[in-house]
Amino acid sequence: MRIPRIYHSQALSLNMLTELDEEAANHVGRVLRMEAGQQLELFNSDGNNYAATIESASKKHVTVKITAVEENPSESPLNIHLGQVISRGDRMEFTIQKSVELGVNKITPLTSERCGVRLNQERFEKKRLQWQKIAIAACEQSGRSVVPEIAPLQSLEQWASEESAAMKLNLHPKAPYSIKTLPTPEHGVRLLIGPEGGLSEQEIESCNQHQFQETILGPRVLRTETAALTAITALQCQFGDLA
Repeated sequence: MRIPRIYHSQALSLNMLTELDEEAANHVGRVLRMEAGQQLELFNSDGNNYAATIESASKKHVTVKITAVEENPSESPLNIHLGQVISRGDRMEFTIQKSVELGVNKITPLTSERCGVRLNQERFEKKRLQWQKIAIAACEQSGRSVVPEIAPLQSLEQWASEESAAMKLNLHPKAPYSIKTLPTPEHGVRLLIGPEGGLSEQEIESCNQHQFQETILGPRVLRTETAALTAITALQCQFGDLA
């Protein structure tokens, strides 16, 4: 049986006893029905894996002891900050889940002229917390020990205008450059993915003014969630750790 990986938000150290938070305890004690003496692997976003033995377990409370600490080498050498215009339905959740599995380091949800989703601040914060949980679950599944941040909502203009030494990329079906022709990004990549309806001409021009390079993925027009995952995969193959 594969040892379950569980996210723990608090600091961890060798030989310490700690109680899992309510949601994790419910998963371990109620869903997995694990018992004292069984093994877990914890991570808390510091880049390490923590082997743990269950000391006591009920449906609401689980106490574990940390028995070993090991650095987790699963992070890509390529830092990718994804700026994703919010998409409808479960497409945004799918994009976040798969982007984390592919090694993205940060995701900023964006609004744009043709964004089909309208959320007030309260509703967005609930969504953001939900998306953060999806990112955590993707780390548990994929073996990562550093959880990417789901940043607060920004407008496309705000995000595009931020100062950054990273290579800035905007996908465009008629761009003159492909990912294969790009120079090695020394300070990571800021990858912009637009909405289902695409960016407006004004938004494209604004991105160009903020030094975003128009980049093509291929001859076919991709859906927003397909474009994000294809671009991340291509970047990881070219500059990261995907073979």
